[in-house]
Amino acid sequence: MRTEGIWRADVQQRVFRELVEAFSRPGTIREIGDCIDGAVAQRAVLATLMDGEVTLADPHGQIAPADWPLLQAKPSACEHARYVAANGGRAPDFEPALGTLESPEFGATVLIEVERLGQGEIALELTGPGIDGQRRLHLTGLHPDWLRRRADWVGSFPLGVDLLLSDAHRIVALPRTTQIHRLEGVR
Repeated sequence: MRTEGIWRADVQQRVFRELVEAFSRPGTIREIGDCIDGAVAQRAVLATLMDGEVTLADPHGQIAPADWPLLQAKPSACEHARYVAANGGRAPDFEPALGTLESPEFGATVLIEVERLGQGEIALELTGPGIDGQRRLHLTGLHPDWLRRRADWVGSFPLGVDLLLSDAHRIVALPRTTQIHRLEGVR
């Protein structure tokens, strides 16, 4: 029986390096399709980041039941989970962990699957640490409530959440320090 690539250590190391690059350069799209063996990017990221000590919420049913034992993550309610897997086409109908003033690092990382990164009707202008000046990000398949809710969640910095958007084969990070402005009428 052949092990699916995303569960192998060498693939997970490559995905992890791409995650580090994505969070170091917010808004930069990182291609991981060449190493994830046909799996979708969100699933490959989960396979890379999860272990028996991590809490994970799945409010939109993104995770297949057969993957839970392989992930080894502890299922949790959104408000307590370190990671949340979400569908970007749906409105965010949950409250993630935002951390505390003593421990802001306990704010959740929300992994949001969208239709397409790099092109689409949604245009975002990004500024902040890790971005030289400004950067534009185009995407498709993100419910407009995500941007409003994210603004609320990061409004009491250093509390907040970090977002990791993904489509089938690409990822892009939007840490809580990134300022996001939606550009209207830009394609």
